[in-house]
Amino acid sequence: MNLAAVIGRTTATVKHPSLNGWRMLIVQPLTSSGGNDGPPMIAIDNMGSGIGDEVIITSDGKAVREALNTNNSPVRWMVIGQKDQ
Repeated sequence: MNLAAVIGRTTATVKHPSLNGWRMLIVQPLTSSGGNDGPPMIAIDNMGSGIGDEVIITSDGKAVREALNTNNSPVRWMVIGQKDQ
């Protein structure tokens, strides 16, 4: 699990069927001190996170497969929580 800041949203005109109904966010991974930790990446979200929110993301394959209800998906990162303000 990693802490990340939501910095944008993205869309796809053609996407894998497992992504139907999921929002795609551009997230910036953060260090424990709040600095950037690597390049931005795309994460799926169903929690209603918005730009400026700090979220908890995971790349745990089992959690992603269970959430998407499929064993065949290109998803790498998923939002699993939002940081309290």
